[in-house]
Amino acid sequence: MTQSKDRPGLPTFLKQRVARFQEDCFKTEWGGRHLFKSRPVPRGSLVLSNNDYLDIACHPRLIDAQRASLASRGVGLMMSPLFDQDPDSARHRIEQVLAASVGSAEGVLTQSGYCANIGLMQAIAGAGIPVYIDSMAHASLHAGIRFANAVAVRFKHNDVSDLRSKISQRPPSQRSGVVVMDSIYSTDGSVAPMTAMVNVARECDSVVVVDESHSFGTHGPHGRGLVASLKLAKKVHFVTVSLAKAYCSRAGFIACPAGFRDYFGFESLPAIFSSALLPHDIAGIEAAHGIIGDEAWRRRRLHTLTRHVRVELAALGYPVGLEGEQIIALEVGSDFDTAAVRDRFEEHGIFGALFTPPATSRGRSLVRLSLHAGLSDEDVQRLVTTLGKLRNVIGLSEWSGVRRVL
Repeated sequence: MTQSKDRPGLPTFLKQRVARFQEDCFKTEWGGRHLFKSRPVPRGSLVLSNNDYLDIACHPRLIDAQRASLASRGVGLMMSPLFDQDPDSARHRIEQVLAASVGSAEGVLTQSGYCANIGLMQAIAGAGIPVYIDSMAHASLHAGIRFANAVAVRFKHNDVSDLRSKISQRPPSQRSGVVVMDSIYSTDGSVAPMTAMVNVARECDSVVVVDESHSFGTHGPHGRGLVASLKLAKKVHFVTVSLAKAYCSRAGFIACPAGFRDYFGFESLPAIFSSALLPHDIAGIEAAHGIIGDEAWRRRRLHTLTRHVRVELAALGYPVGLEGEQIIALEVGSDFDTAAVRDRFEEHGIFGALFTPPATSRGRSLVRLSLHAGLSDEDVQRLVTTLGKLRNVIGLSEWSGVRRVL
């Protein structure tokens, strides 16, 4: 490592840490290449690497709303949202609209879904408080538990019995805490058995947190999410959302009980010490909410093609399962082997996203294909046909995911 001309050299402990990363990751796991540097995307390719599930990123209403906001208000004030206490402000209005859509009394916009989850965990958990969390819940939730200095109690993915067992292993006086899950999991599209898990949480008088980042906008009547569609709003205390998915916005959101919003604003460090969302971000969220409510065909289309693709890929021997949602996870195994599969897909015009640790556990890297409502029937058939042709080329029978499923 060469020393910069305008910066001091790193101390030994940090140089060693960086060197270990270079050795373990680039040289050993990745075979000397940067696995995330993929090829340019040619015109006509199927791009399945982003989370614009409803295909609204270029919707004229979304673009026009943000353009109009920039033209009339500029980029807004560079300050903490704590100082915006105007109940009639655009931010407060859309917070109430989003909260009402999921059946909550109040809502809080945050700078990102990551900030929403970390800030919420910090605000509701604390030293010694058990947080029962699904092993596949989003990394931001796990980070929030550490940030809160709470006790992480991980249970097996989607395993209600293991959740109940983990709770029962604690002394009766120390069982009440926080139960955390995603509604739809970001790495494989699996759906949480929320009703059963919520009932277990209520048995031990625990707070319930559901991350709906991959179901808000895409599921339920008018895109209100799975908590609302399962009629769990009165049993789930907090719903968190990354609006960078179906809403195509740089923001996060927390739906919360009455009286919590002001407490969160003074307790959550990400909320206190980050700048507020910009006016055109808020205008975009409002426009996206309108599009999602008005154009239900986008959700119907997404669900139809999701079912079709899962059935077809499962029939070809891919380890995708039939019960998951729009996130198709192809679990290959090692980082290097997974990148090789990604490369073969790209050679045939299929561009997915490479997921490696820490987004996955070690040895379980995957290629994630995110389906979206803008795919035509021809696109879907091309995807299925291409993956059918490649199944022998990419060594499908040797994947770790295949062995785990079979």
